[in-house]
Amino acid sequence: MSISSNEPGGTWLSQEAHDRLTAELNEMIAARPVIAAEINARREEGDLKENGGYHAAKEEQGKMEGRIRYLQEFLRTAHVGEPPSIDAVSVGNVVTIAFDDDPEDTETFLLGSREIAPTTELTVYSPESALGTAILGRKKGDAVSYQAPSGAEIKVSVVEIAQYAG
Repeated sequence: MSISSNEPGGTWLSQEAHDRLTAELNEMIAARPVIAAEINARREEGDLKENGGYHAAKEEQGKMEGRIRYLQEFLRTAHVGEPPSIDAVSVGNVVTIAFDDDPEDTETFLLGSREIAPTTELTVYSPESALGTAILGRKKGDAVSYQAPSGAEIKVSVVEIAQYAG
């Protein structure tokens, strides 16, 4: 379970999620020499302008280094343990909203980071999304409106707030 906190620069992670991301980081760091060897082998094949294998290996190395930097920073600022209480909507909560134009039409989702999406069947909304920004800090029963990416104004009410048990 990976969920961002409302604290600047902090992300709540379960021990399991922290361990999984740390293992991914360690595997990628261990793979650095393999990628470097691949680049060297491709470089020795000759003309680099027409060497697709060389360019593919360099691109893979760039993506991997970007992911390593991201994970290092993400884990450096993470908080491991239980997320904060749920008296108001915060990142890491499962939130149910009702749409004001049809109160029977509800949606339940997890307000959290993209790191959690592959580990849950819930839809995950970012706290930086229009909906996420509108409901952060709201209490059960609060009504809010936000502007959808399409430009439409959407009015919703917070129906339920629960701790994510993922």
